[in-house]
Amino acid sequence: MFDFKWVYELILALYGLSLVGYFIDFIQTNRKVNRIAFWLLSMVWFMQTFFLLTQVFVKENFPVMTIYDGLYFYAWILVTFSLLINRLFRVDFLVFFTNVLGFLVMLLHISTRAQSNLEDRGVNLVNEMLVVHISLALISYAFFTLSFIFSLMYLLQYRLLKRKKWNTKLFRLGDLTKLDHFSYIAIILAVPLLVIAIILGVTWGYVSPDVFYWYDSKTLGSFLVLIVYIIYLFLRVVKGYQGRSISIFNSAAFLFLLINFLLFGSLSNFHF
Repeated sequence: MFDFKWVYELILALYGLSLVGYFIDFIQTNRKVNRIAFWLLSMVWFMQTFFLLTQVFVKENFPVMTIYDGLYFYAWILVTFSLLINRLFRVDFLVFFTNVLGFLVMLLHISTRAQSNLEDRGVNLVNEMLVVHISLALISYAFFTLSFIFSLMYLLQYRLLKRKKWNTKLFRLGDLTKLDHFSYIAIILAVPLLVIAIILGVTWGYVSPDVFYWYDSKTLGSFLVLIVYIIYLFLRVVKGYQGRSISIFNSAAFLFLLINFLLFGSLSNFHF
């Protein structure tokens, strides 16, 4: 269906950025970010629609006759529904998770079609998926690390204030409210990146010739890390936890992340 590898990469990049934007809006109710995410997803829809119409009117083949073509049409329907829901209604939960599923379906279609239709370029694209998977995972880990540092600074600042130790260290650590907020923002950026990284990793595992293990220690550990930070967001956004309590939880979550990265990685069958 596609003739150029860069088209694959552009669609996935725009879709991924849109997913990050919808996640931020889902957590923070940011209308400006929502509009940006909407227009990014609209660009994905226009590109998908163009290739869909090309398939129908130029090649005279409606793309539903094989499971891989069906995945493309299914992804197009999900993007269409997501845009309509975002424009006509205000259901952030539904929009975000529809886009997560749509991104996964589109990724499955692109990766499988690339292998069969693009020959060497398709293999390169699948290999690039692995590179992007690792890169996004490490970037998300970097944001989690920043969040942990902000939480540590918050706890140290809180301790100094409780003991009434008014010295230069107190002022150099920064304001408690800002430290708490920056820690929260870093996790908001890290979680969608980790979600996309996991989706890319699972998809690569299925389409690559290497053996993929659902029960691999690093694979399970990555899902657990994601769950732990989703719990953080639940406690923060839904339950309203702030300050010292959520900073302690964040510090414990980061220690689990280190265990996953260092220990589970060394026990993994195919992760480093």
